[in-house]
Amino acid sequence: MDEALLRSLTPGVLTVLVRRGADFAGAEDAVQDALVEALRVWPDGRPRDAKGWLVTVAWRKFLDATRADTARRRREGRVEEEPAPGPAPGVDDTLQLYFLCAHRSLTPASAVALTLRAVGGLTTRQIAQAYLVPEATMAQRISRAKRTVSGVRLDRPGDVATVLRVLYLVFNEGYSGDVDLAAEAIRLTRQLAARIDHPEVAGLLALMLLHHARRAARTASDGSLVPLAEQDRGRWDTAAIAEGIGILQAALARDRLGEFQAQAAIAALHADALTAEETDWVQIVEWYDELVRLTDSPVVRLNRAVAVGQADGPQAGLAALAELDAALPRHTAVAAYLHERAGDLAKAAQLYAEAAHKAPDLAERAHLTRQAARLNALRHPRHSPPEA
Repeated sequence: MDEALLRSLTPGVLTVLVRRGADFAGAEDAVQDALVEALRVWPDGRPRDAKGWLVTVAWRKFLDATRADTARRRREGRVEEEPAPGPAPGVDDTLQLYFLCAHRSLTPASAVALTLRAVGGLTTRQIAQAYLVPEATMAQRISRAKRTVSGVRLDRPGDVATVLRVLYLVFNEGYSGDVDLAAEAIRLTRQLAARIDHPEVAGLLALMLLHHARRAARTASDGSLVPLAEQDRGRWDTAAIAEGIGILQAALARDRLGEFQAQAAIAALHADALTAEETDWVQIVEWYDELVRLTDSPVVRLNRAVAVGQADGPQAGLAALAELDAALPRHTAVAAYLHERAGDLAKAAQLYAEAAHKAPDLAERAHLTRQAARLNALRHPRHSPPEA
């Protein structure tokens, strides 16, 4: 059974139903029912026109549900005549589906869930497992999202920036359960890039590829985090890096700079360095300056302080850090790192321990705790026992 094929056909089938007049929530339920039917029937012989088959079955499922629902009887006049089975329309409305699922009326969490369900073709159970929540909780979230966008017309222009932020949220979830959300985000962004000529879409795809290329080197065999400077660069995916850099260069050549392109440029400079010592920190600071201009984000300014500390020395980095709110996430960890580079091991160890208590997850907490222990061991080495 080719599940990848089913997932790739899902958004196209859904948009056909919506264009025929089905409400989004009812259409999405009907498509899921059709996918279940395909999983049952197709192993005995897949139809020649897979999409047309799914459209026909999904439309019948929608009609059955509509007729059975007394609250929707007034719609029966519109759906009474069932179109004859035949080839599915050649129009691809997937782009509009992206816009609908990332509608401004949805919360980020709901937009992510709806995108994975309607565009990605994942089941509610798969999405729930990926986000480590009960299936019933995720089902409620998706149902609320479908109700919210049911009255939104599919032919209205959407906001590309909102779609990109939703896809970036998916990517940052990484991997859990049986769904690799980072890989899924790359697949969906590739799909989006094939449908819209936009430099920021290319920038996001490049950024994802460049970050994903380092994935194998980010954790040790025991699951502990490996900082960028200590990663085995031989484990980086050079093909993904080359593809990401190529996509980025083409986007930058259009001279319409956006934040994802700037982030990708920073990732490309890290990927281009054969060793950590060869990293072009001066140019990285320049790109962070561009990012600050584009976003004025405190988190960007925090990362810029680290780069300044590398390019101009730890005291310069601490001066940049002093301008930021100490309540920022990971502010204490950055301060610890810069104090260590400045040679103040006692202060750095203290800050690493404080940062560990504030860490958002166990892996980061364990990493920061080890950093504190390492510095304390350097400050107070055990004396060797006297020789006999």
